Amino acid sequence: MTSTILSHPALSRTMQDGDMLQADEVVAMLRLHELGWGAKRLSKEFGCARNTVRRYLREGGVAPFKQPVRRTAFDGLDDWLRERFFRHDGNADVIRQELASEHGITIGLRSVELRVRQWRRELKAQKRATVRFETAPGHQMQIDFGDTKVWIGGERARVHLFVATLGYSRRMHARASLRERQADWFEGMEGAFLRFGGVPAEVLIDNAKALVEHHDAVTREVRFNARLHTFARYWGFTPRACAPYRARTKGKDERGVGYVKKNAIAGRRFESWAEFEAHLDRWTREVADQREHGTTGVKPAERFADEAKALRPLAGRAPFGQLRDLVRKVQADCAIDLDTNSYSVPWHLIGESVQVVVLAGRVIIRHAGQVIADHPQCRGRRQRIVDRAHFVGVTGFDGPVRKEAIEAAPAALLRPLAEYEAVVGGGW
Repeated sequence: MTSTILSHPALSRTMQDGDMLQADEVVAMLRLHELGWGAKRLSKEFGCARNTVRRYLREGGVAPFKQPVRRTAFDGLDDWLRERFFRHDGNADVIRQELASEHGITIGLRSVELRVRQWRRELKAQKRATVRFETAPGHQMQIDFGDTKVWIGGERARVHLFVATLGYSRRMHARASLRERQADWFEGMEGAFLRFGGVPAEVLIDNAKALVEHHDAVTREVRFNARLHTFARYWGFTPRACAPYRARTKGKDERGVGYVKKNAIAGRRFESWAEFEAHLDRWTREVADQREHGTTGVKPAERFADEAKALRPLAGRAPFGQLRDLVRKVQADCAIDLDTNSYSVPWHLIGESVQVVVLAGRVIIRHAGQVIADHPQCRGRRQRIVDRAHFVGVTGFDGPVRKEAIEAAPAALLRPLAEYEAVVGGGW
């Protein structure tokens, strides 16, 4: 009987290596104990301590390890910790501060991080989870800005791209500008309305400071800029802000900005700003509107046929009329600087402060209540816009400088030299 049991491979392995007993070895130990083997003999046979044998015999088999329950400072606070973890977007340091202020528990940051670690994967999944939604024709337009570097006129310039995308048809409008001010947002939207031939019911915007003054991430309370409200009433749409730190809320337009960067601009060079704008317009018509959209499976231009009917007609409405009222000092080159460009001013105002009004594509310069210059607004960079009439009278402007001969009048009050000699007492 003994030789039969010892031939078991598990037993021989245990006796050779001295490892912890396996489940089948414990079963063999119990069978031998039933045959009369004592704890001392079993310990020698299986290569383990007598107390180990006695524990297996007492438990009647393999006993799972029982980890002792340790008390922690977080006991009874699991629900509170979970609620604060998601409220503060996983910020363990804020939770540590509130543990001290609300529960009087002073504890290290690492201990808090380890305690809330179990919920981090859930928080990450919650952030990434997205429910795709489709809007009815004419209901929504999404807008956004993105920036990139573009070669224009041999210079690598930073360009801001305004992209508007209709939610139903995915038809888009792209406009380039040198800045991302409120005026550029408004001009971009008006350009989109003009391209689409109508106005959607609502416009989904990013939380740009030029448009949104406050947006609470928890209560979702939004306070739009007063001028945006006026602009929206003028065109008849409802502004709506996407969730803070949740750009995918306007995913159609986020992908649209990337599409313009990678498809319309990447790897291309342009001789001038006008050529760049013409390229964007042509690319939008011939490429973006004619491609088969990856989500809808239909060309945006074809799908737009259904959406165009749902847009609110423009009815010949004039532009909103963006106005910029600035003060500039006339430089020594007889010009004022505006958005990296120079606009000429009558030369006699060098050093004076003048009022500069930018309105409807014109740059109007006033001094002492009078219009002293009126230029077309330049869309390029580092250009010089000159009105030659402003330099009339400036030396050298019309050609080389010529000096007229000056004839000296005869000296009528000069005295003879002999009189001076007499005064000093003789000749030299």
